[in-house]
Amino acid sequence: MKTIPVIDILNGVSVHAVRGKRKEYQPIKSILCDSADPLDVASAFKALGFTELYIADLDSILDKGTSLPIVEQIAEKTKLKIMVDAGIADIKSAHLAFRSKASKIVIGTETLQNLSFVKDAVELFGSERVVVSLDLMNGKVLSESEKAKALGALELAHEFMEMGVTDIIVLDLARVGSSEGVNLSQLKEFVSISKLRVFAGGGVQDIKELKVLKSMGVSGVLLATALHTRRISVTVLKTANMV
Repeated sequence: MKTIPVIDILNGVSVHAVRGKRKEYQPIKSILCDSADPLDVASAFKALGFTELYIADLDSILDKGTSLPIVEQIAEKTKLKIMVDAGIADIKSAHLAFRSKASKIVIGTETLQNLSFVKDAVELFGSERVVVSLDLMNGKVLSESEKAKALGALELAHEFMEMGVTDIIVLDLARVGSSEGVNLSQLKEFVSISKLRVFAGGGVQDIKELKVLKSMGVSGVLLATALHTRRISVTVLKTANMV
């Protein structure tokens, strides 16, 4: 299991994401970096030994512009592999993300209007370059697709698997930035879908919880708040072979 640091970009700066209440997001204050500039934050993660990064382009997700030029700058300067969640809901926006040096695109259910796009993306770009984020709020699916909401979280994961998806992020926005812990019982259900690699995000507490997730068979964990507050230290992550 590996840990992947997260940068949420809003209005051009790195922000502290808390429970999906985006209007209240403020620039990050981090033990790891004195700046909220996304490039500085990414460079700090690079210096700590991380090789991959998850970037949420909240400007694109909220239809307020785009932070893709910043993503491209980070990719060029740090050489990190970057998963990009930029409200990608069609082939055109997927191409834009890849042109901005994304190594993988993240298709979030929150902004997904048509489920068939996931299948089209996998067929065009390959399953190794397409990650689906199952965006939840208190366990319920967030989506612009009525079909997605009607299916429910676990059924939707099965649907994505049938479309050729191999990597799925289970992200409960109600837990993001809370340090309250992930929904372990729900994650067990997703891990039981044998053909999926499951990544967990939202509210990870500490190294003990990471070890539980690893023992469950979770493939990766997205981290932000726990790293910036040093609730989880990179030294401990390296000792546990999670970087």
